[in-house]
Amino acid sequence: MAIERTLTIIKPDGVAANQAATILGQIEKAGLQIIGLKRLRLSTPLAEAFYSVHRARGFFGDLVKFMTEGPVVIAALQGEGAISRLRELMGATDPAKAAAGTIRKQFAANIERNVIHGSDGPETAKNEIAFFFAESELL
Repeated sequence: MAIERTLTIIKPDGVAANQAATILGQIEKAGLQIIGLKRLRLSTPLAEAFYSVHRARGFFGDLVKFMTEGPVVIAALQGEGAISRLRELMGATDPAKAAAGTIRKQFAANIERNVIHGSDGPETAKNEIAFFFAESELL
């Protein structure tokens, strides 16, 4: 498997519940290295820009409102098969359908408040990492 980079966001629900360190610990335990880390509160324009691919969908406004309600923890990750490995760790978007032991099964409340975001492919990962991190910020 190739070394890849991916991006994850511990969403406001996870940060508010003090689960960010636990979630990041599970990610590291699974063999993914944190190469960039930030805690910040997304502004509405920043959240709208990041999630612009969903602008035409009915949930866009609620997603932006949710993602701006409190701080988030953003991490750039690296490791073998990082994208698929993170997505497997996260579990299904709907925690009711997520496999036992996955992050969403353990920590998410519902499909809208699902505690974690992860890039869905190599091009998305590249763009999402660049959205939040300058190359010089990545170790």
